[in-house]
Amino acid sequence: MNWYLKVLKQYTDFSGRARRTEYWMFFLFNVLISIVINIIVIAGEMPSLSIIDTIYSFAVLIPGIAVGVRRMHDVGKSGWYLLIPIYSLILACTDSEAGSNKWGENPKQIGNDDAIDLIGKE
Repeated sequence: MNWYLKVLKQYTDFSGRARRTEYWMFFLFNVLISIVINIIVIAGEMPSLSIIDTIYSFAVLIPGIAVGVRRMHDVGKSGWYLLIPIYSLILACTDSEAGSNKWGENPKQIGNDDAIDLIGKE
């Protein structure tokens, strides 16, 4: 859940790098939240509540794009590679580029694991 909140706190940050864990945990929680909302709508037999799912989808659109761009940066590619469907999925599953690149330091380096706790406290 911390990874999901980290992405939401950095909702307009298109610079830097994002680990695979950060990207995929955000994706996982988005899917789970959407499923729960849809189950509530279907179980409650109130299709008018489906607007909640639409509002949620729009609310996480920009953070989702931002974490995707940061993920592309982590593998050494421009954020524009996010627009290439199959290739961007392959890149999202690829390991980080070792060491620093032009978008910053490798977030997997020793000592960066505690960085998640510092987000939003600066």
